[in-house]
Amino acid sequence: MKKPDKGNWIVYILKCRNNYLYTGITNNLEKRLKEHKEGKGSKFVRAFRPFEPVKILSCSDSREARQLEYKIKKMKRAKKLEFLGIK
Repeated sequence: MKKPDKGNWIVYILKCRNNYLYTGITNNLEKRLKEHKEGKGSKFVRAFRPFEPVKILSCSDSREARQLEYKIKKMKRAKKLEFLGIK
């Protein structure tokens, strides 16, 4: 049985130190950014702090968010930068 989604799902992209990009999903962006800030989020963001959010995309459910995250993570860096409007 599928668990119901809680809240709106979001795909977010962070620009970290050395201009690295990190893509993730959450249904509580404020909580997730706090975890990243405290070093409790992903190992990648912990290693390349500080960070700033550069793109936040709303999704209707967790499935849509996971699919969008996958597509973004598969993009080449140049395509991601174009997607983000960063030169």
